[in-house]
Amino acid sequence: MIRAQGVAKWVTSPQGRLDILQPVDLAIARGERCAIVGPSGSGKTTLLALLAGLDVPSAGRLWLADQELTALDEDARAALRREQVGFVFQNFQLLGNLSALDNVALPLELRGERDARERARDMLERVGLAQRARHYPPTLSGGEQQRVALARAFVGQPRVLFADEPTGSLDRASAQAVLELMFDLNRAAGTTLVVVTHDEALAARVDRRLALDAGRLTEHV
Repeated sequence: MIRAQGVAKWVTSPQGRLDILQPVDLAIARGERCAIVGPSGSGKTTLLALLAGLDVPSAGRLWLADQELTALDEDARAALRREQVGFVFQNFQLLGNLSALDNVALPLELRGERDARERARDMLERVGLAQRARHYPPTLSGGEQQRVALARAFVGQPRVLFADEPTGSLDRASAQAVLELMFDLNRAAGTTLVVVTHDEALAARVDRRLALDAGRLTEHV
């Protein structure tokens, strides 16, 4: 489902080149659940952004959902993400001027799906928020906002879900509830899951851990 071949990222400045990610080779199978772990500043979010096609590597080649990302322009990468990928972020990334229902329906509406709102209602019911469909993000708790974000991520039946610290902004009880929901939805959909996390409880539940240290992939376990 995902393959990286010699993928590296660096930036240049008047002081010289700064290597953010050393060359990485990896493959993630269809339906596999992987956690990218490591200390702050180790390159975890950079690697996630590259694998998801949100950023482009300085070197190397990438494949996602049977397409070579590094051969696509930004418009084509955006189209691939829209059709094949779901995202969950630490800070939820919900649109504050849209209701929970509208936030969940939005990715389907962008794809021209005629039953977008009906499917969005069904997903909100699945995450236990049917009664909050008309509420706006500022009126929801952090745990509720992340459940809306999960509904939005899964409503389009993505082949891959990328999550960046999905429990990082939540208290322990809310984090546990969100984790259970994310894995339940993932299991039901058979989605490939790639998650950046410092949460050991989350990392312990995946099939494989990809450990980074100072921009270098140190182990696959």
